[in-house]
Amino acid sequence: MIARRLGPVVAAVVVLAGSGSAQAAPVEPVPEVMAALGDSISAGFNSCGWYVSCTSRSWSAGDHAEVGSHYVRLLRLGSSIKGHNRNFAVPGATSANLLGQVRQAVEAKAGYVTVLVGAQDACKPSEGEMTPVAVYRRRLDEALSALRAGLPQVRVFLSSVPDLRRLWQVGKGNALARTFWTVGRICPTMLARPASMKRADMDRRARVRARVMAYNREAAGACASLGASCRTDRGAVFAFPFTLDHVSRWDYFHPNAAGQRVLAERTFVNGFSWMDPR
Repeated sequence: MIARRLGPVVAAVVVLAGSGSAQAAPVEPVPEVMAALGDSISAGFNSCGWYVSCTSRSWSAGDHAEVGSHYVRLLRLGSSIKGHNRNFAVPGATSANLLGQVRQAVEAKAGYVTVLVGAQDACKPSEGEMTPVAVYRRRLDEALSALRAGLPQVRVFLSSVPDLRRLWQVGKGNALARTFWTVGRICPTMLARPASMKRADMDRRARVRARVMAYNREAAGACASLGASCRTDRGAVFAFPFTLDHVSRWDYFHPNAAGQRVLAERTFVNGFSWMDPR
């Protein structure tokens, strides 16, 4: 039972990393086990080395002080979660892989689960290969239903997918970024022919952005279907005006440590009572 996986809160007042303000003690126990689900972003890919996952710098379950992840912040609120930060996110994962990750979270008896998936559903060799919106929603519904069935008391947090077109906007003037995107064939639907301002390429980028926005709307709807046990970032990650300072220099695509820190900050404040008492 999840109730037995929740530990007592040991701090009355804490100062959250990067917030600069005191937070009251949470009104419900901090979960004893948490799990990160999703793709390369939650796996911390390229945030500390050359084409490797850096789970310690994950915005969700990482333990690096520089990032101030959900796990690090929860640890300051309740010591029972210490060492129980599971990361099942896999680089390249799409919504099709979410159900399998959910099964791992259920096996781990997670009391808190974060989900960030969808960038790779949009980042395909061609627009026609992008995951249809209805399919994306069905996969999320199936995964969240399985999560609820396996862990009836689980708390779920869904992050919005970042704005891929903004990445193109902030990087298109950088020769290195354009080279990495082109040579590495990184997210071709959005980043192919990055220097082109032709109408066809501008329209393509707009359609890919619209697809990501649709994914985010459907994710919010899927979360709402779980009621109070699920929350989203209310589009905060998608709306954040990130710059190249937040992006890994290994590929000019994935968040670096600074980017992971922003993800943690922007998402944590929209969480549950142990995060942001309401």
